[in-house]
Amino acid sequence: MPGLIARVLIDSPLPQLDHPFDYSVPDDLVDGIGVGVRVKVPFRSATRLTSGYVIGLVDADDAEFGGRLSALDSVVSSAPVLDPAVWTLARRVADRSGGTASDIVRLAVPPRQVRVEKRWLARRADIAALEATEATEATEADAAAPAAESTVEAVAVTGYPVALANAVSVGERIALRAIPRLVELPGGAWVGHWAITLAELAVTMLASGRSSILAVPDYRDQAQLEAALAAALPAEAVVRLDARQPDAERYAAFLRCLEPEPVVVVGNRASIYAPAAALGLIVVWDDGDPLYAEQLAPYVHTRDAALVRQEQLGCALVLAGNARSVEAQRLIEIGWMRAVDPDRAPRPRVIPTGRQSSEDPVAQAARIPSTAWREARTALETGPVLVQVASPGYSPWIACATCREPARCTRCGGPLGVSKPGAIPACRLCGSVAADWSCSNCQGRTFRSIGAGSGRTADELGRAFPGALVVLSDGDHEVLTVGEKPALVIATRGAEPIAAGGYHAVLLLDGERMLARESLRVGEDCLRWWSNAAALAAPGAPVLLAGATGPVSDALSSWRQDSFAASELADRRALRFPPAVRAASVTGSAAGVAEALAAIEPIEAAEVLGPVPVADGQVRAIVRFDYAAGTAVAGELRAVVVRIASRTRSGPRGDKRRVAPTLRIRFDDPEIL
Repeated sequence: MPGLIARVLIDSPLPQLDHPFDYSVPDDLVDGIGVGVRVKVPFRSATRLTSGYVIGLVDADDAEFGGRLSALDSVVSSAPVLDPAVWTLARRVADRSGGTASDIVRLAVPPRQVRVEKRWLARRADIAALEATEATEATEADAAAPAAESTVEAVAVTGYPVALANAVSVGERIALRAIPRLVELPGGAWVGHWAITLAELAVTMLASGRSSILAVPDYRDQAQLEAALAAALPAEAVVRLDARQPDAERYAAFLRCLEPEPVVVVGNRASIYAPAAALGLIVVWDDGDPLYAEQLAPYVHTRDAALVRQEQLGCALVLAGNARSVEAQRLIEIGWMRAVDPDRAPRPRVIPTGRQSSEDPVAQAARIPSTAWREARTALETGPVLVQVASPGYSPWIACATCREPARCTRCGGPLGVSKPGAIPACRLCGSVAADWSCSNCQGRTFRSIGAGSGRTADELGRAFPGALVVLSDGDHEVLTVGEKPALVIATRGAEPIAAGGYHAVLLLDGERMLARESLRVGEDCLRWWSNAAALAAPGAPVLLAGATGPVSDALSSWRQDSFAASELADRRALRFPPAVRAASVTGSAAGVAEALAAIEPIEAAEVLGPVPVADGQVRAIVRFDYAAGTAVAGELRAVVVRIASRTRSGPRGDKRRVAPTLRIRFDDPEIL
């Protein structure tokens, strides 16, 4: 095919390079070229090569540019790793967040593993040759025979109206309330009922010949979901795609998604970009979890990427959880999603205990009210008891023993804490050991604890219940499951193991401390943490919330998380806080921020807060704007970033040196308020 032109996306984070570049395709590369393949192209000079992806092929006669183009240097591989639908998604998501498409593609396409890729290409070539042979040898009767149907049969979604499966089949958008209980699988493993629900939805979709993407926040949820899928589907139909995999295994799983057969993709936040064939369903479990917030530019939340992909493909979208996020509530209220509740599902027996104190000194030390103390003693006679605490470590906060001033790191100013008994205090932010610490207020050199973490709570409860098995589960102690025998399980929020048959009692401690955190989402986060822990209780087991009162406590005890989300959204509308409006943080030098704010000044729907000084001599401004103005705001801010990044200055010998970008834009920043 002479006169072929390849449009290439350069693999570069520089914003000024975030557009296609045209290259002519030499005759010797025409047979190996294709949309989505990796290529090497000359850039800035004939000898300087850079990597890229082919995002389009056009005939030279149809090209807008009539001059001479540089030629592609080589095709790295014939594997079409950048699926056209994923490229379209990357472009739209990047434009929405004011970022570059190559940053999104870097999340979507894992690093190349040569041996894995060669094996995959050889296997696909063998399959293609076999199919061609069978087609040649087929008779007319064989050609007229109906195509083989899927071996997977659709199933009902247990505990929900029959209309749920039908709604998902036709591509509706659903906000799904989970059933808060545990279920035993045929192999003896216990998982949350939500995992069964997601597996049944994926089975129904696979039976119709379509793929599903099931996104979960962390490996604990993923282990439950994989167990539920293993009980319902053959292993070859499920593809795991997450950051914990070895590079070779992850790349092999990614290549499996490129095959034409439908699959069920399970993974964390990056799995939302999987190139699954005939995608019919996207599910995001517990979409309010902060682990879904991408830490790499352009910081796109998994839920936002899912919303864009659903709109792009018209597939079904399900946001499921024990507690509804405020973002999901907004989508329901504007009519973009539909809420679906289970049929007469039992709810946990939540008992708020407020700030009651116990007469038992050990109970007082462990921060356990009298009611919760009695329930824990009774439950521990028959089975495991879960105790959720706010923080890991032994003493997460310490203070000067002389003046009671909170102890701060002399390097970064962060709070000091103790990870285990007898350990030297260290900073909870930068990790620096406070070996030569002295109080800035009174020059004292001794500490006292002002808080108890998971380790200290485990020690205190171990003394309170001599002979009881104590299990610690936090970031440093990975425990996924516990048995049905009596045990005290001390876990930080989000690290609660699954107990066989459910916990005979659940104690939610440090409620007042959790609610005291300075964050716009503190109430929503606490309700989600407590709801997820309450869902691990055995039927009828008490769930005792200590040290918390008010709307969050009321929503948990009545199991009306949707009402709390609606109230929270109404308050944010009155204050023009996200998600009632969108917001972006603009951080950088004073001149850079001023240039960005000047660019969006003509947009009437944009409102600027600040700028205010932040660390390292920079300033930060917050821009609030209506959803309808999002495209305009993102376009203007991105244009400023490109201008700043493109500027050059003369070096000491007259050479041109690029100025580092002095502006950082983050849309929908979860930490700005």
